[in-house]
Amino acid sequence: SKMLAGDGEGATALFECHVIHADTKENARTLAKSVICSSLTKAAIFGHDANWGRILCALGYSGVQFDPETIELFIESEAGKILIYKDGKAADYSEEEATRILSCPAVTALVDMKTGDEEATAWGCDLSYDYVKINADYRS
Repeated sequence: SKMLAGDGEGATALFECHVIHADTKENARTLAKSVICSSLTKAAIFGHDANWGRILCALGYSGVQFDPETIELFIESEAGKILIYKDGKAADYSEEEATRILSCPAVTALVDMKTGDEEATAWGCDLSYDYVKINADYRS
């Protein structure tokens, strides 16, 4: 399923969201799916933009209750891993390093909820110009 997720028509990157330390398995799954399904987050991945606000927004509209002051957000790929959000605000990170990490063909948003021991992972793809064009032009 992971390979299928990154092989969407026009996709340029496999996008994974791994939620750790959630209070329940169901909440971890819901949060991960919310991030993966967010058009704004998928567009940020395509644009190689470490936009923690889009990830946080997707977590917020998931319906799962959490304290944004306690979670941590990371981005990672084969090029490295960096903390992008902590203590309710942007972490101090290099935009250049973030762009390098996000330029890889497989990118992970790691979300540490800090509320328990459960985890879940969801997979999808970025939202590229070609992805939109191919799917907008498709007729059934």
